[in-house]
Amino acid sequence: MMDEDSRYEAVRSRDGRFDGEFFFAVLTTGIYCRPSCPAVTPKRRNVRFFATAAAAQGSGFRACRRCRPDAVPGSADWNVRADVVGRAMRLIGDGVVDREGVAGLATRLGYSARQVQRQLTAELGAGPVALARAQRAHTARVLVQTTDLPITEIAFASGFASVRQFNDTVRAVYAATPSALRAAAPKSDRGGGGGPRVATPAAGIPLRLAHRGSYQAGAVFDLLAAEAVGGVEDVGGVSGRRVYRRSLRLPHGTGLVAVDERGGTVRSVSGAHPGGWLDARLHLTDPRDLTTAVQRLRLLFDLDADPYAVDERLGSDERLAPMVAARPGIRSPGAADPAELAVRALVGRDAAERLVQRYGKALDAPCGSLTHLFPEPAVLAEAEPHGTLGALTAALADGAVRLDPGADRDDAAASLLALPGMDAATVATIRARALGDPDVAPPDLDVPDSWRPWRSYALQHLRAAGELESR
Repeated sequence: MMDEDSRYEAVRSRDGRFDGEFFFAVLTTGIYCRPSCPAVTPKRRNVRFFATAAAAQGSGFRACRRCRPDAVPGSADWNVRADVVGRAMRLIGDGVVDREGVAGLATRLGYSARQVQRQLTAELGAGPVALARAQRAHTARVLVQTTDLPITEIAFASGFASVRQFNDTVRAVYAATPSALRAAAPKSDRGGGGGPRVATPAAGIPLRLAHRGSYQAGAVFDLLAAEAVGGVEDVGGVSGRRVYRRSLRLPHGTGLVAVDERGGTVRSVSGAHPGGWLDARLHLTDPRDLTTAVQRLRLLFDLDADPYAVDERLGSDERLAPMVAARPGIRSPGAADPAELAVRALVGRDAAERLVQRYGKALDAPCGSLTHLFPEPAVLAEAEPHGTLGALTAALADGAVRLDPGADRDDAAASLLALPGMDAATVATIRARALGDPDVAPPDLDVPDSWRPWRSYALQHLRAAGELESR
């Protein structure tokens, strides 16, 4: 935990390691920024600190147009923590409040709406409605500045209940009307400037998926290529430039995404490497799915991780130190669809491809080798009702096993182990990948406690070094 003086030192040195971990606002300008903002450092007496952008907005501050504080990686805490606040933030990131309201969020967490409101406000300075509002504002800015969708359509696609609410929020957060925000968009943001230049859907939204610190994209793309299930995903490219593509089942429709292995990096004024981004292009049948699709991609590519904390702990281990030095910022990939990952972890790649061809829903507009969506648990439970696969898909379909972003990881693991024929190694894979647990080790592998709480990352180092087969 950092005190306010330490936070100010981070701001004064423009330390990008803390982008997304906290925000600072300037009383004299009414603007809030990320710690690495390149603007002149304000005087200490004029600075206030906030845990979230929503809290800064709730106190009347508007987003800095120079550093775009809404575009930072999310706090690594939300993917690490297993308590109600961490689970709530993962669900809000997935768009649950927009789709189901605060009552739906509370039901998923097993708490009353009042308890959820109290805990989030006490720790983050903002309740679920304010946190979702800040997220909607970010989605709105992306759509306004990167697409030619009509402003009215963007209002509802962003999750706002009315055009008036949309206009009021955009003016409050960005101190500009939606039309002025569109006119001020950098040229590189319009029509795709930085996205993958390979076979992609004809239309789409260009995105920069931000990460903090170094990012070992090669290891991530190696794993995704080795696991790719035909019809649903592929990894290809030209001139050694790999692009990962896949289909997505989303709450309101479907999506196709292409993510480029070679993104971009930024450096602070001190020469440090505070982070960068992966270029992506996302095509949606319904733009209301933008927030959810982006969050699921962030989980798949582990973009909200804190590589500084991971490398510091694992780099102190004699066995892992050379691996950390060779691959700083290694990631532990998650899943774009937790239920799909669970099935794939159980049956393996070849069997998963057969399931796609037999039971997957064909895309209305295929794109190259992307032809299907992975079959839903309910479809598989009816078509393949026997054995462990039938037990797993039936449990996923009826909610006996929950793998959504707000699921309790211990409860989910216990429910999985209770299924007939389910083994501990498969459950460990599902826990690490589908549930995004950063501290999982296979039951048949003896790993030291000194690797905690980052054992999932330690295993990625072993795999990348050729000392452990992919599971």
